[in-house]
Amino acid sequence: MPALIFEQNPLPMTQPRTAEVSRQTAETQIKVKLNLDGTGVSKLATGIGFFDHMLDQIARHGLIDLEIEATGDLHIDGHHTVEDVGITLGQAIAQAVGDKRGIRRYGHAYVPLDEALSRVVVDFSGRPGLEMHLPFSSGQIGEFDTQLTYEFFQGLVNHAFITLHIDNIKGVNAHHQAETVFKAFGRALRAALEWDPRALGQVPSTKGSL
Repeated sequence: MPALIFEQNPLPMTQPRTAEVSRQTAETQIKVKLNLDGTGVSKLATGIGFFDHMLDQIARHGLIDLEIEATGDLHIDGHHTVEDVGITLGQAIAQAVGDKRGIRRYGHAYVPLDEALSRVVVDFSGRPGLEMHLPFSSGQIGEFDTQLTYEFFQGLVNHAFITLHIDNIKGVNAHHQAETVFKAFGRALRAALEWDPRALGQVPSTKGSL
């Protein structure tokens, strides 16, 4: 009896998953460059120190090489800058991921920091959706308005076409609450984007596309 031969699709991870995206409006000018298969190196300049710190968590814990340069109307507030960075980063992620063939699709992570604990779950579903429960203990962390965390992630999911659930399970210190969320997002992103060798390069959906 002849041996069975299974034809495998080329490994999608042999292709670089990189993107460069620019966004320019009357309010902001954003440039994002990323490599989803990097080592966590980042170069960040948004004009908001704490926001740069959080973006660095995504890069470091997601093992994504990330460069973001943003100029915005910070003399008003940080809203337009933070939201537009989320939009542009989401566009870059979508461009780099491509047709999602061979990825695990789902990722989740729990991350603690002292008294704070957060859970993030991501699905590269092709359908934008954000559910976020993040009761900050303070409205401000440095120059960063904590309400803008939602605006960042809303812009990102809308343009990366992902479903994202964020829950801060416990926490007293607002810095810790935010940091656990951004770290967990990086970890969940990394898990969802990993190449699944058992999938043989298939799209992880019964529909055949995402």
